[in-house]
Amino acid sequence: MASHLSILSEHVLGDMTARYLIAPEGQVGLWLYPTAMSDLAQRRPTVANESWVRSHSKARPAMVVEPLVHVKLSGDDEPPQLGTGRTLLWSSSIDRFRLLDQRVEANTVVTTLYDDTGLHIKHRLSAGFRGLTVQSETVFENNSSSPVRLELLTSFSLSGITPYATDDAPCRLRAHRFRSVWSAEGRMVTESIEQLHLERSWAGNMNFSERFGQVGSMPVRGWFPTVLVEDTEAKVVWGARLAIPTSWQLELGRRFDDLVLAGGLADREFGHWTKTVEPGQSFTTPQAHLTCVAGSVDEACDRLISVDVPAIEAQPAMEQDLPIVYNDYCTSWGEPREDQLLAIADRIAPLGVRYLVIDAGWYMPMNSGAHWATTLGDWRAHPSRFPNGLAGTAAAIRKRGLVPGIWMEPEHVAKDSDAFAETDHMLTRDGKPLTLGLRRAWNLHDPYAKAYIEDRVIGMLGQAGFGYVKIDYSETLGIGVDHPDGLGEGLRRQGEGSHAIFDRIREALPDLVIELVSAGGHRMEASFLQRAAMCSYSDAHETIEIPIIAAAVHRLMLPRQSQIWAVLRQNDSLQRMNYSMAATFLGRMCLSGDILDLDETQLSVVESAIELYQKAVPAIKYGKSRIKGDIGPSWRHPRGWQGVVRTTEDDGIVVIHTFEQTPEEFSVQLPGTDWRIVEVLTPLAVNMDGDCLKVVGASAFDSQVVLVRRGAV
Repeated sequence: MASHLSILSEHVLGDMTARYLIAPEGQVGLWLYPTAMSDLAQRRPTVANESWVRSHSKARPAMVVEPLVHVKLSGDDEPPQLGTGRTLLWSSSIDRFRLLDQRVEANTVVTTLYDDTGLHIKHRLSAGFRGLTVQSETVFENNSSSPVRLELLTSFSLSGITPYATDDAPCRLRAHRFRSVWSAEGRMVTESIEQLHLERSWAGNMNFSERFGQVGSMPVRGWFPTVLVEDTEAKVVWGARLAIPTSWQLELGRRFDDLVLAGGLADREFGHWTKTVEPGQSFTTPQAHLTCVAGSVDEACDRLISVDVPAIEAQPAMEQDLPIVYNDYCTSWGEPREDQLLAIADRIAPLGVRYLVIDAGWYMPMNSGAHWATTLGDWRAHPSRFPNGLAGTAAAIRKRGLVPGIWMEPEHVAKDSDAFAETDHMLTRDGKPLTLGLRRAWNLHDPYAKAYIEDRVIGMLGQAGFGYVKIDYSETLGIGVDHPDGLGEGLRRQGEGSHAIFDRIREALPDLVIELVSAGGHRMEASFLQRAAMCSYSDAHETIEIPIIAAAVHRLMLPRQSQIWAVLRQNDSLQRMNYSMAATFLGRMCLSGDILDLDETQLSVVESAIELYQKAVPAIKYGKSRIKGDIGPSWRHPRGWQGVVRTTEDDGIVVIHTFEQTPEEFSVQLPGTDWRIVEVLTPLAVNMDGDCLKVVGASAFDSQVVLVRRGAV
């Protein structure tokens, strides 16, 4: 490395090395690299060797120590060099902080910065699950005599990207991000750093940034809170995944040779967030999970989602074999009835389904003509649809050998509910109740609201004997809600209240299985995923792109948590039924539709799929996924084929779907050798050809699931 960049310390965390740099003025920076690739490049001190340099530019630095933490305090100067309005990185606030000390506490590297007024910033970095990630968070401590108002405080900031280039790494760095919209979650977008217009300027020290994220209470709306940077020559990937339930941001920034990757809570400019820290108080950022791997983008994604494993392993015992779900929504379309549910229970229990979930519309509206979406919030069972009450229905479902479940949206109330008028206990903006289309939202720090949810939601679940709850959240709070520190801080605190609901349910009902949903996948981020057994992957229920979405989110959540719908219709061909059932092997199988109207042949397709699914559980739980094929640019109108290979050391599944213009033959490569076919789901012809699975004679919208195993029979 360049002689002017001094190493403060190095710490091995898992299979990564954290290198801390220090500038003569005391500023500290952080690099992260794979320990096995410690032969870093000798970095140039200036840009004097560049062909474009004139005499007056020869002494311009090539790199500097970039901040370990970025902070912006109200009243301090804005970021210079065209940064204002585009980024709050490199504000003048960080210039006042320098190293106080660094020590290791319980396997956590704690780096403390201070300024002359008594402000401290503590950055904590520790090894994550199995040493595949590191966890980063920042603590701001006010030991001064005056309140301090934060406008930005990052959870992490990595620099030195890439340490394997001697220069500014032209044409070798790529960024990978993941877009999300309703019913189309997880599309990976890959752009070069040049395409993002983040080449260093000739002068250096210009504050360039690609700042992105989301504003509101749906953390996966627009983007997933995950980003990767790939050095395509060194074949090293850096990754970051935020655990934030409300507004967040990630930034790719550049001033000099090296790229900076930073992120955390959305700042004042992007997310309307400020936070006052009184003397003697502190504020801790949400966690960021980071990784660096000598490997592929998929390997980096595997590492980032691995942080959810401990929480998922701690879910109720009956979750461990990935039970199959039946949800009545695409059967009753918001008008569930006890008689129909019990008929469904009689039909599905012999098939091996375990959970029967009563979805929206089970509650009583104020007027008989109201839609289910306008009446949620009172949580009183509809007497004509449930003449024996919810407890009676739940007991009857259990008598048939199934676990009863129910849908609720506890954080919201809708316009035709009695609760809608409880405005003294609802969130406000500008002093008025915040109305979100059909909905209002409880203030989750209000004692009345907390007691209401405790009684009507948690109490009801326990008293009625439900073993499963589907917690929905179908509207965002937008820029925020009233709070003395501003809208963004009000929103952040509401996110803490949302977490508290999930935590309270788990405390009160430890054996209850929780499904996470937010108009599909809009809460599919780490802090929520770790509070639920599974999550709705999307609101795509009956569309042809279901397997495409289901495969895409393998990079963003554990498939063992990803609930995928197979909506079965009486007029479905066997090919269509197989297409739907095959997609569920990409996660958790969830059935719905016309189960009562299927004929024996159709029902046998369902039964065969369930039997094979149960054999595939080890691969779904413990495997690693690689997505193959070519589907073209459109998810709504896909062309070609997709194959998802998910394997452990010894077992695996290959899930194949074809679309329009599918080739007559194609092959799916498996990792390693010595694989054999154990069992298949559909009539589509497949055979092993070396380490490839060869598919022959496929037509449009065919499918196949292949159970594979290593070694001889």
